[in-house]
Amino acid sequence: MYSDTHFHFEHTTVRDNKDNTVNGSEILSAMAKRGCKFGLDIGTEPDDLLMREACIDRAIAGIADTFVADKVRAFIYFSAGIWPSVEEIKNRFACMETLKAQIAQAAASPDNDTLHRAVIAVGECGLDHHWNPSGVDGRCESDFDQEMYEAERELFQLQLELAKTLNLPVIIHSRDAFEDTLDCIKNVGYHNGIIHCYSYGAEEARKFLDLGWYISLSGGVTYTKKSKMEQMNELLSLIPDDRILCETDSPYLAPVPLRGTLNTPLNVEHTYRFVAEKRGTTAERLSEQVDANIRTLFNLAE
Repeated sequence: MYSDTHFHFEHTTVRDNKDNTVNGSEILSAMAKRGCKFGLDIGTEPDDLLMREACIDRAIAGIADTFVADKVRAFIYFSAGIWPSVEEIKNRFACMETLKAQIAQAAASPDNDTLHRAVIAVGECGLDHHWNPSGVDGRCESDFDQEMYEAERELFQLQLELAKTLNLPVIIHSRDAFEDTLDCIKNVGYHNGIIHCYSYGAEEARKFLDLGWYISLSGGVTYTKKSKMEQMNELLSLIPDDRILCETDSPYLAPVPLRGTLNTPLNVEHTYRFVAEKRGTTAERLSEQVDANIRTLFNLAE
C-alpha cells in the first residue's frame, strides 16, 4: 500500500538532517512490510543510474530477512534522466550520449538478477525557472541568457525524443515554466508520462490532462494555506481518477505534519490522506487507484 512514484533514494540515505543519518535498509524494509507495490528511484544526472542501482543493492544486502528483501526487489524500479542544471545544459550533447549508454548497460544486466534494472521511464527532465541561488538547486537568473534558455529547452526535447524512441513514459520537472514546458512537449508531439511534483493550478492541469499526461502530487500540496484551499480543492477535484499519482520527491518536501524534516518514501501516506480527503474518498481507495494507474502507465503486470 502507498506506492511512491518519485524518490531519490541515494540522496535520502546520505543526506543529514540535524546530524541524523537515514538507514536505507530500514526504509526499504518498512516499505515492504507496509505492502508497498511500487517505488520509482529517479535519475537526475547522465551517469547516476548504475550508482543508484548499486546504492539500492547495498541497502537490500543489509536486510537480514530474505523474504522482505525479495519483496523489495519486486517493487523497486528505476528511471534515468538529466535534470536541467547549468553544467548539464551546457554539455547537453555529451550528457545525452552518457545517458543513453547507461540505459543500455542497465538493460543488459544478467537474466538472473532479480532487481528491475532496465529503466521504465526517462527523467526527471524538464525546465526550471525558479531562481533561488541559496536553494538546493542554486539557480540564478543571470545564468540564463537567451542562448541558455534555448539550450535548456533543447536538452529537455532531446530527452522527450529519447523517450519516444524507447517508447517509455517521461518524468517531467516543470517549475515556473508552464508555457515553455507545454511548448516543448507539443514540439516533440510525445504525450506519455508524468508532470511530477505538480505546482500549477487547475487551468494548467487541464491543458496537460487534455494531452494525456498524468499528474503526480507531492507533500507540497499539504502546505496549502487556508486562503488558497479553494484553488487546491478545484485542482484535486479536476484530476480524473485514472490520471492521478502520488509521490514524496524525497529527501525533499516532507508533508505536513513532518514539514521541515528529511523526507523518505515512508511519508507518502500523509500525501495520500490529504488528497483523498479533498477528493471525498479514503486513502486506501486512492492507493488502489494509484496502483492501477501505475500499472497502466508503466505497462506492468498486476
